[in-house]
Amino acid sequence: MSPEIIIVFSIIGVAAAMMASNRVRFDIVAVLVVLSLILSGILTPSEALAGFGSTVVILVAGLLVVGEMLDRTGVANGIGNLILKHGGGSETRLLVLIMIGAAVLGAVMSSTAVVAIFIPIVLRIAKETKLNASRILLPMSYAALISGMLTLIATTPNLVISEELVGADYEGFGFFSFTLVGFAVLAIAIVYVLFFGRRMLASESQPEINENRVRSILGMWEEYRIDREMRQLRVGDGSQLGSKTLAELNIQNEYGVLISGIKRQKAGKRWLSVDATTEILSGDTIIAAGKPEELDRMQEEQSMVAEPYSTPEAVRRFWEIGAATVMVHAESALIGKSLCDLEFRSRYGLQVFGLRRNGEAVADYETLPLESSDFLLVIGPWRHIQQLQTAAHDFVMLELPAEKTTVIPAYMKMSVAIMILAAMVLLSVFDIVPLVAAVIMAVMAGIFTRCITIEDSYRAIPWSSLVLVAGMLPLADALEKTGGTKLIVDALMGSLGGGGPVVVMSALFFLTAALGLFLSNTAAAVLVAPIAITSAEALGVSPYPFALAVLIAASAAFMTPVSTPVVTLVVEPGQYRFMDFVKVGVPLLILTYLVTVFLAPLMFPFTPK
Repeated sequence: MSPEIIIVFSIIGVAAAMMASNRVRFDIVAVLVVLSLILSGILTPSEALAGFGSTVVILVAGLLVVGEMLDRTGVANGIGNLILKHGGGSETRLLVLIMIGAAVLGAVMSSTAVVAIFIPIVLRIAKETKLNASRILLPMSYAALISGMLTLIATTPNLVISEELVGADYEGFGFFSFTLVGFAVLAIAIVYVLFFGRRMLASESQPEINENRVRSILGMWEEYRIDREMRQLRVGDGSQLGSKTLAELNIQNEYGVLISGIKRQKAGKRWLSVDATTEILSGDTIIAAGKPEELDRMQEEQSMVAEPYSTPEAVRRFWEIGAATVMVHAESALIGKSLCDLEFRSRYGLQVFGLRRNGEAVADYETLPLESSDFLLVIGPWRHIQQLQTAAHDFVMLELPAEKTTVIPAYMKMSVAIMILAAMVLLSVFDIVPLVAAVIMAVMAGIFTRCITIEDSYRAIPWSSLVLVAGMLPLADALEKTGGTKLIVDALMGSLGGGGPVVVMSALFFLTAALGLFLSNTAAAVLVAPIAITSAEALGVSPYPFALAVLIAASAAFMTPVSTPVVTLVVEPGQYRFMDFVKVGVPLLILTYLVTVFLAPLMFPFTPK
C-alpha cells in the first residue's frame, strides 16, 4: 500500500470520525477534506476544488429552489389537506395516504423540507382524529426517505451516482430509471408498517405527545372576546348589504359587529382583507365578530346565512388574514386617544378585536382612551401586521399566532408552479434538454411568474449542504488517482468475487448503508459509487445493478435517528427513543435489500444486451 493511499484512507477515516461525533459541522469537515487533499499533494488545487463547479452542485441548488417554490405556492400544504379530507379518523387509511403523499412529494423536492412541512400537518391530523401521532410521524419520515428512490432528482446521492456513471463513460440514469424499485420498496414499507412497524411504536392509548405551544388566532381571541363570538356568514341575494361599502353600511355602529375578512366568489373563492372602502356583494362570505344577539339580528335583517366552520377553509383564510397581540408603548403618541379618534383601521390597515388592561379584557373599548401597557388584539392582512412591527415607537409586538408559520405567501400561483414542475419533468424525461438546463429553466420560470422571489430563491439554498457536496466529491477522484479504488475492488473481488455478482452487489448495498450511519448519505455515495462501477467492470458485468444498489442503500437510512435530518426532525415531536429506530428500521432495511437484490438484475441485467 503506497503512502498516498494511506493518506487518502486516513483523510476518509478522520472525516468519518468527525462526522460521527456530531461535534463538527459537515460543511467544515468537507472544507477540511479539500484542504487536506491539497496540502498533502494528492490533488492539485484545481482538482480539489473542481467539485464547486460540478453539475451536481448546480442541480442540487436549483432543485432546492424548485422545492421552495412548491412550498411557497402551497402545493405541499394542499396535499396535506387532501390527506386530512380523505383520511378520516382511520389510522390505517391515514398512514397509507401520508406515506404515499410524503414519498410522492419528496420525489420532486427536498425530503427534509417535506418532513418539516408534514410534521405540523400530522400533528394537526392526530389532534383532530384523536390518534397517536407517534405511530404516524416515523412512518412518514421513512416514506420521505424512500422518496429518494423514486426519481433522479429526489436526492443528491442519485445525482452523484448518475454523474459517476457518466464519468466512467456510461449513460447516466434517466429521470424514472429506478422508479419501479422505489415504488416496490414503498409498497413493502407500507405493508410492513401497517402489520408490524406501528405495533413496535407507541400504543394508541399512549399519552399525547408534546405539541406546539404557540396559540392559534382563536386561542388568542379567547382572552379578549368577553361575550362575543365569531361567525362565518354568507350574504344572501335579498340582503341590503349588497353593493355597498363598509363605510356606507356602518355595520360596526349599527350592530356592534366587526368584519375581519371576505371570501369573494369572483376572486376565485379567495379570502380578502377588508377596509372602509371594501364593497360587500351578494354571495360574499364574511367573518363577523360580535355579541350573539347582535349577530342574530344582523343575520335576520340582512338576509344572511351561517356557514359551517371548516378546517381547510380556516387554513386558507389565515393565509391572507392574520393577527397579533401588541402592547401600547409607554412613550407612544397614541396614549390618551381612543381607537375611534385614531381611526385605527384607516391608519394601520388593521382592526382591533379586543383590549386588555391590567390583565382583564375590557368591553366596549372602542371609545376608551388608550393607556400605557394596554394589550390590543389586532386582526388584518399579514403585510400590515409586519408593518406594525416597525412602529416600535408606538407598539411592542408581543405575540404572533401559530398560523403565522403556515402562511402560504404565493398560494394563488399554485397552478402555475405545478405547470412549471410538469414542464421541467417532461423536458428531462424526453431528453429535450439536459437535466441541469431543465432545472435552471424551472427556476427562472418560477421567478418570472412570481411563484418565488429572487431573495427567497437564495434563502432556499442551504449553502452548507452545497459545500458538503462540493467538498466530498474530490474524495472519489483521490481514491481513483492514488489507486485506492483498485485496492478496495481487488480486496472485494478476492473475498467475494467467487460468489458472483449478486454477492458483490449485496456487499456494496450494506457497505453503503453502514457508511451512511457515520457519514452523510452523499459522502457514502461519493465513496462507494466508483467502487461499484469498477467492481462491475472487474466481474465483466453491467455496472447499473451495482450502481442501483448503492443508490437505494444511500436512501435507506432507517436504523438511527442521526443518520439524516429526514428522521432526526421527528425525534422530538414523536418522543422517540434510539431503540425505536433500531427495532423498526433494521427489518425495513433488510426488506429494502431483498426488494433491491430481486428487482435490480431484472431491470438492469448483469450481462448488458
